[in-house]
Amino acid sequence: MKRSRSTLFLMEQLIVIAVFSVCAAACVKILTSSYFTAKDTRDVSNAIIAAENGAECYKAKSGDMGKIAGVLGGSVGSVGSKPAVFVYYNADWSVCGEKEAAYMMRIVSDTQGMGKEILESGELSVDRINEHEATLICIPVAVAVDNRG
Repeated sequence: MKRSRSTLFLMEQLIVIAVFSVCAAACVKILTSSYFTAKDTRDVSNAIIAAENGAECYKAKSGDMGKIAGVLGGSVGSVGSKPAVFVYYNADWSVCGEKEAAYMMRIVSDTQGMGKEILESGELSVDRINEHEATLICIPVAVAVDNRG
């Protein structure tokens, strides 16, 4: 009789441990998922701030890529035949060099004549360039520049 009680007690303990293990695994999965969701949300928020700064700079400097690069701490380059500004950010969203970059803002200009005005337009995108490459935000930018001389 004593043997069957200990067997039942051991079975009960095994069931409790199994239930506890399943609950612990579910909690770990939820916490991991929430961590990555929070990281993605933080990245998108910082990308929006960088894009707003880039768009405001594009407007303030009338699409002049050299001046935009100077203000934002980036470099002038090209995408195909179109002029572009590249600004690199590290994991803390501070401007850095290309080698230690985790994120990149790219402003590509496309100038179009409209009679007396020139429409300086382009596309601004902020991309994650480490881990999983992904575009965090992409917006059009434009400013009309008077061309009367």
